[in-house]
Amino acid sequence: MFLLGSALLEVSARKTLKRLHRTHGVPARVAATEFPAVSALVDQHAAAVRDILEMGVENSRSVPASVLLAGYARGLLGNDLDVPDAAPADPHDWVGADWLHLRLAGVCELARVA
Repeated sequence: MFLLGSALLEVSARKTLKRLHRTHGVPARVAATEFPAVSALVDQHAAAVRDILEMGVENSRSVPASVLLAGYARGLLGNDLDVPDAAPADPHDWVGADWLHLRLAGVCELARVA
């Protein structure tokens, strides 16, 4: 039963990350190609998330990256699953994006390279 639970956890994590990729990952990457400052901000947030998960989560190496990243994102969002839909749509809006949206874009960047 544990293996089934682990598999379901990974499926749920991938679903969360796919949604974030649509709402934050893709728009942020488009903005980053036009605005180097957005690229730098997303990279900084990705590095911070990576450090938090590597150093702040006990036995993080034994947990799939997708589960860690989705759990972190869910922790940021709480029960308000509609927050990702409010991400900046226009590339120019990412230049002044708030902390939450940049952090979620950083999560997407890590998920993309993991």
